[in-house]
Amino acid sequence: MTNEHAVLELSEDIPDFVRGTINLASERLGAVGLATSDEFFAPLSRMLNDEPAVFLPGEYDDNGKWMDGWESRRKRVPGHDWAIVRLAMPGRIFGFDIDTSFFTGNYPPHASIEVANVEAGDPDEATEWVEILSKTALGPSRHHYVEIDDQAHRSNVWTHLRLHIYPDGGVARLRVFGAAHYDWSRVGAEQEVDLAYIFHGARALAWSDAHYGSPERMLGPGRGINMGDGWETARRRGPGHDWTILKLGHPGTIARVIVDTAHFKGNYPDTCELLGAYLPDHVGDFSDKQIRDSETWKPILPRTKLQMDHVHEFAGDAVEGIGPVTHVRFAIHPDGGVSRLRLFGIKA
Repeated sequence: MTNEHAVLELSEDIPDFVRGTINLASERLGAVGLATSDEFFAPLSRMLNDEPAVFLPGEYDDNGKWMDGWESRRKRVPGHDWAIVRLAMPGRIFGFDIDTSFFTGNYPPHASIEVANVEAGDPDEATEWVEILSKTALGPSRHHYVEIDDQAHRSNVWTHLRLHIYPDGGVARLRVFGAAHYDWSRVGAEQEVDLAYIFHGARALAWSDAHYGSPERMLGPGRGINMGDGWETARRRGPGHDWTILKLGHPGTIARVIVDTAHFKGNYPDTCELLGAYLPDHVGDFSDKQIRDSETWKPILPRTKLQMDHVHEFAGDAVEGIGPVTHVRFAIHPDGGVSRLRLFGIKA
């Protein structure tokens, strides 16, 4: 490779089960590597990095070749290596990507994963671990997407996981695809809450384009840290506009909308609009017809002018009271980037 910061070009297609999920092992969202049997060549923290793995051909450190991921030393005694991760938030797990990008002669031949639900703190010797992924074969320098078929495992809520690799080696990235869990019984009947917060279970189900950043990034905590921390589409060269359909964390009535274009200056959308629908029986993805039908959902925020690098707050008469909604369609005209979207309201 001639590029010093070469990024692996992937030929694998992303499977359907990944769409509409969030990465519960995202370092950006707060996932933490707690412990590992060995991280001699590369620290556990790198495995949780949100960016794709890179390869630096001439880069070495005191222990050897610099690798972008978690890598243990060659095991000369019986046993295998493992790592414990605290998920960014409690959640349900639908599948994994065990990514061995750039690990060729040093990838683990097999891996398995256990999970646990720890109500307070982190796991200890008394923690009960449940195997959610049995010992699975791995290959060199590739993504390994594995869907969890067991419905009991998919419906349970987990807070931690333990990755086992057999017997040793390196994993570039571990992605844990799922949905956040939030205890809505703690929210009062008249308490204002962000219905579109990713930690409250909101997620993106469909979108027109996510060339520079996926819509779920708009639902993350805090303000965007830079232009890469938000939803940004490619430049539109034809008619139309960009949009995303979001499932709220809980059905509710939206009373206040915040659209934050932080860091987007020459590439913020000219206008935006928000539509909503109450679809309590809808489960899963949206068909092409349902996506077209979403263009006729009820307006919550009419098409409104935006500014660059600015927090836009809409409330009172600016927000239409259409009653409870479960899904929203957030549209930007014609294209561009939005750092954060907050939809405050009362749960239904």
